[in-house]
Amino acid sequence: MSRRRRLRPTLRLRLTLLNGVLLVGAGAILVLLAWLLLRDGLRPADDLLPGTTVVLADGRTLEAGQWQGQLVDAASRELLLKGFGALLAIGVVGVAGAYLVAGRALRPLHQVTATARRLGEATLDQRIGWSGADDEVAELAKTFDAMLDRIATAFEAQKRFVANASHELRTPLAVMRTEIDVTLSDDESDIADYRRMATVVRDASGRANGLVDALLVLARSEAQAGRRLARRVESDLSVGAANALSAMAGEVERIGLKVHTALSPAPVVGDPGLLDRLAGNLVENAVRYNHLHGRLWIRTGSDGQRSWLVVGNTGFEVAPADVPGLFEPFRRGGQERTGARGSGLGLSIVRAVCDAHGGTVKAVAQQGGGLEVTVTLPSADAPAAT
Repeated sequence: MSRRRRLRPTLRLRLTLLNGVLLVGAGAILVLLAWLLLRDGLRPADDLLPGTTVVLADGRTLEAGQWQGQLVDAASRELLLKGFGALLAIGVVGVAGAYLVAGRALRPLHQVTATARRLGEATLDQRIGWSGADDEVAELAKTFDAMLDRIATAFEAQKRFVANASHELRTPLAVMRTEIDVTLSDDESDIADYRRMATVVRDASGRANGLVDALLVLARSEAQAGRRLARRVESDLSVGAANALSAMAGEVERIGLKVHTALSPAPVVGDPGLLDRLAGNLVENAVRYNHLHGRLWIRTGSDGQRSWLVVGNTGFEVAPADVPGLFEPFRRGGQERTGARGSGLGLSIVRAVCDAHGGTVKAVAQQGGGLEVTVTLPSADAPAAT
């Protein structure tokens, strides 16, 4: 098994072999070129008269052409022997050097592999931390570290989300169980007590059901973010806002809100269910987190390239530094979850729906209290991207 692993065609081995082939090939071409030049250039007898003889140092007399042939052959053999000997030495040294250099250059890849093998829930804080030359491998190591940062952030956010969702679901379930246990343990409970218990259980189950529905919408919206929407139907944000305001008319009247609307056409293309939930969540939040006799304003419009929906309200003060956190799940502008109204998923769903439709959302804290949220989506009248 270890032998098979050593002989596998690793990137280091391939780079070494490639370097060796190129080096030996280039050297062989140079030796061959030198041999050809020698055979073509070493012709001293060509300038002598026919029949000329040459007396050698050992006393032998040879015809000039014969002497030239022996001289060229001897020089060629010497060139080839020494040339290929040097080529062999250079090839060995070059291959060994290439193997060492490739190993050093690919060292961050081994660190990436080792780090990836060690990664787990308890080791997401480990990084490569490459400090070598600023080359492509270093860029890969830095990219891998950045990816680990994003994974760790997403993992922590997911853990917080699960913990918060469990808490939110546990609260109504605990209320129902406590109410049922208390009523059943009282031997003197009458019809009125059972009716009160049923009312409490119904309200708590409604809250749990609403939370589950919100979680499903959030998951559906996030699943479509960055992908092609499953449904693409032309809709109007002004219609969705008007319907959402109509659905909250009773609550608006109960707390005496002053409503200001400027609903101009705002055509968009997308999933009608998600777009209706987007408008509904914004209006519901604006009413839910308002105060008695406060104000609520809604504006929609389009410039042919983008359409927008603006929903603002008065209410409790929100610190500007806390505004970005409002789009995280189960955040309610600093209010504690327990006993707070709503599930804390409204703006999270709004952001997810905007992402799924290629739009943006931003919120601005109002002086004196309240929040104004602006949603911007590509207009249905805008030319399609190519």
